[in-house]
Amino acid sequence: MNLDATDKKLLALLQEDSTQTTKQLSAKLSLSVTAVYERVKKLEREGIIEKYVALVDRKKVNKGFVVFCHLKLIQHTKEYLTRFEKEVKQLEEVLECYHVSGDYDYILKIYVENMEAYREFMVTKLTTLQHIGSTHSTFMIGEVKNTNVIVV
Repeated sequence: MNLDATDKKLLALLQEDSTQTTKQLSAKLSLSVTAVYERVKKLEREGIIEKYVALVDRKKVNKGFVVFCHLKLIQHTKEYLTRFEKEVKQLEEVLECYHVSGDYDYILKIYVENMEAYREFMVTKLTTLQHIGSTHSTFMIGEVKNTNVIVV
């Protein structure tokens, strides 16, 4: 799908605040409510807009301790990769998991309450997964940029 300037502006507005009504969006885009509605539905149908979510302040829900865990598997067989990925998806503390190149196989972004909670997570959950060779944890000191906005 080719996005025109109006589609791009509409996506920017929705990424900024997806709770805006079609009427509010139409005023900002100088389009009719129907035209905006149709554009949004088309973006959804085409899969450009995947879903709408509420972003939660992690500190206010006692998940202010952020860890980036670099992880190596003991082998790189399809079976090991598939099994690890299936199991890591079940861990609620893991918000993001990326299969990467380089010294490690995966990078996990983990939110927990504090260092003690992270230790408990490591001992009782993460290191019980099969095929993990080693881990290396990096703890966030401060957040410089965190956005979900994709400029199109």
